[in-house]
Amino acid sequence: MKERHEGFMRRALAEADKAEQIGEVPIGAVIVKDGEVIAAAHNRRECDHQAIAHAELLAIKKACDVLGSWRLTGCTLYVTLEPCPMCAGAIVQARVDQVVYGAVDPKAGCAGTLMNLLDEPRFNHRADVVSGCLEEECGERLTGFFRKLRAKRKAAKRNGSS
Repeated sequence: MKERHEGFMRRALAEADKAEQIGEVPIGAVIVKDGEVIAAAHNRRECDHQAIAHAELLAIKKACDVLGSWRLTGCTLYVTLEPCPMCAGAIVQARVDQVVYGAVDPKAGCAGTLMNLLDEPRFNHRADVVSGCLEEECGERLTGFFRKLRAKRKAAKRNGSS
């Protein structure tokens, strides 16, 4: 099962790379049903000027379109960063069975770090959570992106004040 999870997480990492290529925070997601990827997406908040253009939400929309249903039962969502509260809520509402994520999100993680909305007993649906899949690779993508962004901003500030 570990190899299978890692294979799909590598697909999510490829989506994260697409996000970084367009200047977005490198987060990618794929949704799998019956062993096949039915949807893939990456962050597009900056490009689309949309607060809700998170990789998970875009993948959920695509998967719903593919299946012709808002219910994603039997599906697993792979995402490179632990879902935020908005995405965790959408995962519950879409009835996704399982979420596999890479890096933890200490600032907004709602799949076990700050809270676990995916396993909240008061909701009518819960998703099984597998954390830490290719955690180091997923975390390095984010750390590297923000390191480069800070260096770029620092250089721009230096050049602008000369």
